[in-house]
Amino acid sequence: MARMGGQRRLKALAAPKFWPILRKEYKWTVKPRPGPHPTELSIPLLLIVRNVLGYAKTAREARKLISEGHFKVDGRVRKDYKFPVGLMDIIEIVDTGERYRFVPYPVTFFKLHPLPEDEPNVKPVRIEDKTTVKGGHIQLNLSGGRNILIRVKDPRNPVEDKYKTLGTLLITVPEQEIVDYVPLEEGNLAIVYAGRNAGRVGVIKEVRRGWGRRRSIVTLEDRRGNLFQTSLDYILVIGRDRPLISLPEGAW
Repeated sequence: MARMGGQRRLKALAAPKFWPILRKEYKWTVKPRPGPHPTELSIPLLLIVRNVLGYAKTAREARKLISEGHFKVDGRVRKDYKFPVGLMDIIEIVDTGERYRFVPYPVTFFKLHPLPEDEPNVKPVRIEDKTTVKGGHIQLNLSGGRNILIRVKDPRNPVEDKYKTLGTLLITVPEQEIVDYVPLEEGNLAIVYAGRNAGRVGVIKEVRRGWGRRRSIVTLEDRRGNLFQTSLDYILVIGRDRPLISLPEGAW
C-alpha cells in the first residue's frame, strides 16, 4: 500500500484503488484531511459529490456546493471538501433529504447504499478499546474516532462487563445515544470491511486468536453456505439473526 502521509497533495496513481477517478488523465487528486477515517479506507467528500453522486461536473462546482452547506455526514453539515467519508458514514443531501450509507461492497470495495425512508440515522461502530477514567467510569473508544462515556453506578466496582472490545454499538448520529449492542461471538453476523473479502457478510463460525488482531483469523459462513476467512482486524459485527441496518440487495 502506497504511503500517503506527510504530503499535502496526493498523486492520482497513489490514491486508493476504489476511488472513482481518472488516474492517467490527471496527475493530482484531492487528499482527505486527517479525520475519523484513514486515507486508505475513506474518500474525500468532494469525490462523493462530484464523482459518485454526480451533483457537480467540476471540482470548483463541488467545492461551492459543499461550502454552502448542502451535505451532511452523520447528521452534521460538513463544509470541508476534503472531509474523509468512511465506513458506515451516512451522507445526506440537505435539499432533497436523500440519505446514503458508505458500506463495504465486493470487488468495488464500497457502495453508497440508499437508505429506506423508515430507517433512522443509526450507525454501527466497533469498540476498539476501553479506558477507566476518573470516578471509575468507563470510556468506550470507538471506530471513527468516537468516544462514549459509560457511567458506572458504583465507582468502587469499575469493571464494566456488558460492553466487550471488538463488539459493536448501534448509535444514533449525531447524538451518539446507544440503541443496541452486539458482541463479537460465534453465531452473530459480521461484515468484512477490508482485504480481498471486503463487503462479504457472514455468520461468525470461529475466531482463532493469534498474536494481535491482524494475525487472528475469523471464519465466516455466507448465506449460501460458503466458508471464508479474514483477519479479525477487518471484521465489524452488524447483527444477530439479521443485520441491524439495511444492506445492498444480495449482501445478506
